[in-house]
Amino acid sequence: MSISIKIHDLSVRYPIYGFRSKSLKSLILNKSLGGLINIPGDYSTPEIIALNKLNLTISENEKVGLIGHNGSGKSTLLRVILGSYPPSSGQIHVNGRISSMINLTLGVDENLNAIENINLRLRILGLSALEIKRSIQDILTFSELEDYANFPMRTYSSGMMMRLLFSIATSIDADIVLMDEWLGVGDANFAKKAEERLIKYLKRSSILIIASHNREMLNKLCTRVIELEHGNIKNDSNL
Repeated sequence: MSISIKIHDLSVRYPIYGFRSKSLKSLILNKSLGGLINIPGDYSTPEIIALNKLNLTISENEKVGLIGHNGSGKSTLLRVILGSYPPSSGQIHVNGRISSMINLTLGVDENLNAIENINLRLRILGLSALEIKRSIQDILTFSELEDYANFPMRTYSSGMMMRLLFSIATSIDADIVLMDEWLGVGDANFAKKAEERLIKYLKRSSILIIASHNREMLNKLCTRVIELEHGNIKNDSNL
């Protein structure tokens, strides 16, 4: 079966607790509000509809950009595909191994050293002990942290930590890569080689989905751009 993402009538709703009717009316009039507001007639808890009955198919070899104002549903859609947000209704079928570049620090244990964290992250991704052993040196070399491999990560600067986590994330090929904005890592010298590594990594993936406000960057990077507005698809165009 080919790599793909298929979404049918998918909705994500968040309950709004503690709002009075006047407050809700003022929110409705605020055009910058993300999602739609549903106020039930039976006085039950109102809710924000972050995604509203989305239908979407993303096929193999597509590089898809998501664009839209803050709260339009871009990040929510990424997290539903990742599996960290459950749909309120509808269906999603993902065929392929996913790599998330959304939050690289998720799951890091700062009391462990670099090698221990590499082992932990790659085991979570399903790699064998032999595959992990083969990856460790490449990750340490690229991140320029060989001399700090046995130091607890709580002793790392934020830049050192991001270099290591970026190197881990881009060390294993994935079928589907999810990104929330383009990822910049480290100082100027490291950032240049990190960008080159990231571009090669994304080219090896079958599907890329990246959310951004930068339309020019999406036009260069993607084969398709989907514009979201209040949880709905406003425009879907091939490039």
